[in-house]
Amino acid sequence: MAQTFKTIIFAMITLFLTLSLIIFPEESLHASIRGLSAWGEVVFPSLLPFFITAELLISFGVVQFIGVLFEPVMRPLFKVPGVGSFAWMVGMASGYPSGAKISASLREKKAISRIEAERLVSFSNASSPLFIFGAMAVGFLNNAKLGILLAATHYGTNAIVGMLMRFYGKNEELEKIDGKKPKQALIVKAFKKMHRTRMQDERPLGQILGDAVVSSIQTLIMVGGFIILFSVFTTLLHVIQLTDVIQFMLKPIFFLFAIPDDIVVPFITGIFEITMGVERISNLSDIPLVIQIALISFMLGFNGLSIQAQVASILAKTDIRFLPYFFARIMHASIASIVSILLYKTYFEDRSITQDAAALDRSNHSYQIIEYLSESGALITIASIFAAICIVLNRLMRTTHHKI
Repeated sequence: MAQTFKTIIFAMITLFLTLSLIIFPEESLHASIRGLSAWGEVVFPSLLPFFITAELLISFGVVQFIGVLFEPVMRPLFKVPGVGSFAWMVGMASGYPSGAKISASLREKKAISRIEAERLVSFSNASSPLFIFGAMAVGFLNNAKLGILLAATHYGTNAIVGMLMRFYGKNEELEKIDGKKPKQALIVKAFKKMHRTRMQDERPLGQILGDAVVSSIQTLIMVGGFIILFSVFTTLLHVIQLTDVIQFMLKPIFFLFAIPDDIVVPFITGIFEITMGVERISNLSDIPLVIQIALISFMLGFNGLSIQAQVASILAKTDIRFLPYFFARIMHASIASIVSILLYKTYFEDRSITQDAAALDRSNHSYQIIEYLSESGALITIASIFAAICIVLNRLMRTTHHKI
C-alpha cells in the first residue's frame, strides 16, 4: 500500500511539472538559462579542480596518509576514521557536494564502514568560504563583515552536528575497518599506509588521470542537471502561485516566532534553492538584519532540496543511506539559526554594520574570484567537457582496436 501511494505521488509530481512546462514555456526557458548560467560560470569551474585533485589524492594514498595522522582527532570527536578529515576539510574548502562525493569515494574503496560514512556525510557537506563571503556577504548583503558571522555560525554548528552524530548507529556498527592500534611512530605508519594504497592501485598514471577527470565531470554534469531542474521548479511554483498557498499554511508558525509575513515566500524559495532564497531575503529592506541572518544561516545549514537531491544521487551509487544526512540537515539548520542570533546579539549588534562599506567590500577576494568566474567560467566549463569527451572517445577507439 505504501509503495502504491508513493507511485501515485511521484506520478502526480512528474505530471504537474510536465504540464507546467507546457503551459509556461517562456518562464521555464528563462529559469533553465539562469540555472545553466550559474552552473557553467561558477559551480563547474570552481568545483572541478577540487574533484579531480581529490580523486588523485585518494588514488595516490595521500588521503590515507592524512587519515593516519588525524586518527587521534577524528575518532574521539566524530567517531570516524582519520581519512574522514580529508572529506571534512575539502567539503569546507570547495563547498557542496564535495564532502558527499569524497565520502562516497572512501566508502567505495572500503576505507570506511557504512555507519562511519553516514556520520561523515552528515557534517562534511558544507558551503564554501567563496560562496559565503563572495555571494552571500558581499554579493547579496553588501558587507563582508557579515561573512565572518555566517561562516563562524555555519562551520561551528557543522562541527557540533558532527559531534552529535557520533552517537548515531552505535547498535548497528558491526563492520570494523582498520581497527588495529599502531605499534610504531604515527608518521612512519602514515607513510607505509600511503605507499601500500598506491601499490594496490594497478592502473597506469595516464588511466588514473583520465578516470579522475571523467568521474569528476560526470558528477558535475549531474549537479548541473539538478541546479537547472530546481531553478525551473521554484520558478514554476511562483508562476502558478503555489507559494501563496504555502505562505497561507505557514503564517501561523511564523506568527508564533514574530517573523513578518513578507519573509515566508523567500524562505520557501530558500528551502528549495539556497541562492535564490538568500537573494530574495536580502532584498527585503524592512526586515531586521538579525532575522535575515538567522534565516540565511538556517538555509545554509539545511542545504536546500536542490543540494540534498545532488547528495542523494551521489549516495545512491553506494550503500550509504540518505536519511541520516537529512536528519543532520534539520539539526544543523535549527542550531545554526539560534547560534547566529546569539552571535549577532553578542558581537555585532552594538557595532557599526552599515551598507556604507559596500564599496570597500567589492575588493574582497571572494567577490573578485566570483567576478572572474563569471567572465571566464563558461570557457573553462566547455573546454573541460570537451577534454572529457576526447578521453572517453580515445578509450573507446583503443578498446575497439584491441578487439579487432
